Amino acid sequence: MSTAYSRIERIARAIPDPVLLFIGFYVFALAAAALLGGTTFSTLGPNGPVEQSVKPMLATEHLRWIFDNALLANWLGFGNGVLGVILIVTLAIGVAEHAGLLGALIKKAGRQVPMRWMPLLLVFLGIMSSLATDAGYLVLIPLAGLLYAALGQNPLIGMAAAFAGVSAGFSANLIPATPPDVIVGLNAKTFAEAQGVPFASADGTPLNAATMNYFFMVASTGLLAIVGAWVTTRFVAPKLAMQPWTKPADLDLGEFTLTAAERRGLRAAAWATPLALLVIYGFAAGPLASFTGPDGREVHPFLNNVILLISFYFVAVGMAFGFASGKFGKLTDVVEAMTKQANTTGYILVLTFFSYNFLGLLTYSGLGAYITYLGAQGLLGLGLADNPVLLLIGFILTTTLINLFVGGLTSKWLLLGPIFVPMLYQVNPQMTPDLVAAAYRVADSSTNIVTPMMAYAGIVLAFMRRYRPDLTIGDMMLMMVPYSACFLVSWTILLLAFFLFGIPLGF
Repeated sequence: MSTAYSRIERIARAIPDPVLLFIGFYVFALAAAALLGGTTFSTLGPNGPVEQSVKPMLATEHLRWIFDNALLANWLGFGNGVLGVILIVTLAIGVAEHAGLLGALIKKAGRQVPMRWMPLLLVFLGIMSSLATDAGYLVLIPLAGLLYAALGQNPLIGMAAAFAGVSAGFSANLIPATPPDVIVGLNAKTFAEAQGVPFASADGTPLNAATMNYFFMVASTGLLAIVGAWVTTRFVAPKLAMQPWTKPADLDLGEFTLTAAERRGLRAAAWATPLALLVIYGFAAGPLASFTGPDGREVHPFLNNVILLISFYFVAVGMAFGFASGKFGKLTDVVEAMTKQANTTGYILVLTFFSYNFLGLLTYSGLGAYITYLGAQGLLGLGLADNPVLLLIGFILTTTLINLFVGGLTSKWLLLGPIFVPMLYQVNPQMTPDLVAAAYRVADSSTNIVTPMMAYAGIVLAFMRRYRPDLTIGDMMLMMVPYSACFLVSWTILLLAFFLFGIPLGF
């Protein structure tokens, strides 16, 4: 067993740097699109069959698209400007970090939270961070590293636990009607009604699109937090504890006791917190309040801009701490703190240019849709129609496999949902739209942490390299495999228990 694991480790370490990986993927996708150009296939859309094709990317008009969109649409505009979100959060965290606020909070928390509860806390907070999708990746994971570094332990332990909660537990939450709930639920309703499938639970009760999986997700939150903490303690921490890590030269956590200046800073930050929250509330209740759009749907500007408001909060309390503690003497010190933090984003800029252009090519060329189509056809070919449990497991495994190559919760659901929502219902009327949606969310989340296709994989790697510069993408994925496997198995068992015992998935 140890020999086999060592061989796997060597293979993982041989995986190139993510930048080189995505350059290779881009070239491969371009060649594949050229060879498969003109290939047509049909998927089931909300209003019936939709004819799709793979574009011949070496044709003049498509090559022109590559150049026209490489900088703006595919890089700076990817994911509605996710790169800008990454940069602004980095600057805001820089103010709080270089002011000394984060170090002081970590010292205080580290002295009050028992170490044995730390993995459970980090995984749980990671799961709950799906309320503000980017915050988990850009705020919690770096802070988890700082916390473990302050405690004198390998920062990658805390970062791995937080990453597992943020990404592998993305769909679970204690709060109803989160963004994943709404995205998956509303589309499931569209898929079902378009094919004449009742949008109702197994007992005939009409479903609420935003809360149809709520009970299952509440149970999932507790299960995944416990499983994630167990994996951290049982597998990840013992292995990483024996590995070396580097304390960055610009990281000054000082002694693990608060100084008088830090206590002054924390008092000032405590006074600044309600003021900052009051400003945020003013925006939430005023210009960023929810409203009903022209199409009759609820629009939530506050949730859409929550990451900017979180950034404002970090800047406000960071400045309060910095000036009160004496770390900042003038406003140019705040600018300098942002500049220092911006110096750490060079790799992120290079990585996102190539990775986001590859993901854009995958979508535009039709290769992403074609890969999903092939996976769906493979599942149909297994002949499991007479066994709904095996078919449900087959759907989960198929989606899991597709997720390794095609990222994005929404894009895969728009391709798989119209096929499997009506198909699984026809196999067994108890396999209702809410059950299929829950199965999709289990599969889509569990393998996020073991694929470079996940949009934040390279960003998380850059954070981890702060403490271990030689870490490869393969090392990171290998580190996360225990979480992925245990989440997938335990989460699937939980879903099957809900299904077999007739437990309502939501309301």
